[in-house]
Amino acid sequence: MADPSSYRPKPGQIPDSPGVYRFRDEHGRVIYVGKAKSLRQRLSSYFQDLAGLHQRTRTMVTTAASVEWTVVATEVEALQLEYTWIKQYDPRFNVKYRDDKSYPSLAVTLSEEYPRVQVMRGPKRKGVRYFGPYAHAWAIRETVDLMLRAFPVRTCSAGVFKRSAQIGRPCLLGYIGKCSAPCVGRVTAAEHRELAEEFCDFMAGRTGAYLKRLERQMHEAAEEMEYEKAARLRDDIGALRSAMEKNAVVLADATDADLIALAEDELEAAVQIFHVRGGRVRGQRGWVTDRVEAVDTAGLVEHALQQLYGDEQAEAIPREVLVPALPRPAGPVREWLAERRGARVDLRVPQRGDKKDLLATVARNAQQALALHKTKRASDLTTRSRALEEIAEALELDSAPLRIECYDISHLQGDDVVGSMVVFEDGLARKSEYRRFEIKGFTGQDDVRAMHEVITRRFRRYVQEKQKTGEWGDPEAEAAAERGRAGAAGATAGADAAAEVPAGRDPDTGRPRKFAYPPQLVVVDGGQPQVAAAKRALGELGVDDVAVVGLAKRLEEVWLPDSDDPVILPRSSEGLYMLQRVRDEAHRFAIAYQRKKRAKSMKAGPLDDVPGLGESRRRALLRHFGSVKRLRAATIDQICEVPGIGRKTAENIAATLAQAAPAAPAVNTATGEIMDE
Repeated sequence: MADPSSYRPKPGQIPDSPGVYRFRDEHGRVIYVGKAKSLRQRLSSYFQDLAGLHQRTRTMVTTAASVEWTVVATEVEALQLEYTWIKQYDPRFNVKYRDDKSYPSLAVTLSEEYPRVQVMRGPKRKGVRYFGPYAHAWAIRETVDLMLRAFPVRTCSAGVFKRSAQIGRPCLLGYIGKCSAPCVGRVTAAEHRELAEEFCDFMAGRTGAYLKRLERQMHEAAEEMEYEKAARLRDDIGALRSAMEKNAVVLADATDADLIALAEDELEAAVQIFHVRGGRVRGQRGWVTDRVEAVDTAGLVEHALQQLYGDEQAEAIPREVLVPALPRPAGPVREWLAERRGARVDLRVPQRGDKKDLLATVARNAQQALALHKTKRASDLTTRSRALEEIAEALELDSAPLRIECYDISHLQGDDVVGSMVVFEDGLARKSEYRRFEIKGFTGQDDVRAMHEVITRRFRRYVQEKQKTGEWGDPEAEAAAERGRAGAAGATAGADAAAEVPAGRDPDTGRPRKFAYPPQLVVVDGGQPQVAAAKRALGELGVDDVAVVGLAKRLEEVWLPDSDDPVILPRSSEGLYMLQRVRDEAHRFAIAYQRKKRAKSMKAGPLDDVPGLGESRRRALLRHFGSVKRLRAATIDQICEVPGIGRKTAENIAATLAQAAPAAPAVNTATGEIMDE
């Protein structure tokens, strides 16, 4: 681990101007590329006290061994150079893209003498016009099949085209009218190129003028009694309308725009893009980004724009780009997009209307993509096994933790304090083993004390279960077990059968006992204080064979008992991902229980204090009398008339309501009228 002060530039060396900088490791490899409006201010921020740096930034500067920079004239040039160097060096600490190169696009090879329409994958090629990308190749082929009737452009390969030219006979598409057959000279190269350009214009969204022209030609042909030509034009119009209907109108003003949305967590972010042309969604793409560097939503948007438009041609950049957050600053990015497009680009966050609603739809797609990515990652057996092995290696455990329990505390400003326990076995959630705890030992806000109580209560039950079976080293339990063995000679066959029940299961029912199985690893949501409390609770109960760690959410640090420094798992580690998933599940489970308790307490009324009165009979009372006010005014005999209410219960109800102070009357704030309960 390098000391950043060993390669820190001397004061005055760094220029106060825009530029791009590179950090290199001891082997000379570029590990991070960044840009800055002021190189002096930005680079100075990396050489402050390490404790003040983000964990990812701290790891980067301690891995680096040198820093260098290049001065440029403007921030736009810095943006362009940063993108070029990221592509060239693929630095390990920059945002990583797992792009969707396998997504197919509809391509027109305008660079060829006879342009060809085809499905293309992979990186963009020069001289090719792209539309899409699409989710499936068959969707492209269906669209092309419909449009070839109106735009009979060549779709065959170079080999087929050459062969047809040699034999002087077109392929089948030429015979059925879905190819203009330039291979045999039915149209010239210029006429065929014009067809291809019209095809591109139509796919780019300029559909209205072309359809009107075809309709005019159809009417003219009908007036001149050229009915076959009119029928052919009618069928062409129908085919084009069918192709257009495959993409529903999402923006009524025929907008050309790209909408970009994100779904992110601590380690990853999913990016989704909808390509809208002529008000219709013409394509969709997405990828998952590794959040290697400390970057917020605005930074992720900037990286996404670089990835999306860095290698695109001018016609692929729309007039409008809608994003969830603007890069900081947004001016250089707008200028960079305008330079690449050759015209102004409106980069903004939609505030209202259809565009805001459509961006919310894109965001939902991003959430689904991130969830699907995590589900695939979590469900893979090999990945889970590797994650457990990484955890065991990082924490120096004797074996992989096949059963992991995680605990979290939740409350609302010290009220309704609850704890949760979730269980993962073989890397998968075991929801039947989840448990909830209501903190009873104290009142108020003290997460450390609450964690101690939850761990104590859980493992006290475990110890008690072991003492019942004689598996725990307790003198009384051992003596009882010895007496049981002494009288085993006269035991019945049924007792022998019960003795064969596996440990941890009830001998009468055969069902697993609650808290009977110990985990190999206990994870607590928190840092050193929570870990120390959990370890102390286990020590007080004599449990010394269960490992304890804490996962601090802010920096994803793994804390061990009696350790001054955390264990830092690599951010790409499957082990860290599993610990994070376990922690997040415990947090979710705790919050759900705490909200349920809070909602219940908010609905509490005077009838809740009546001993022996359950929910069903409370509802029956309120249905019968209509309100608590009328019930309070009723006599005991009147209360006894309610089905299920006996005299003793009626007396308890009357006494409880008499002691409870009546609630203040409700007032209609609009009219000032006093309302009945």
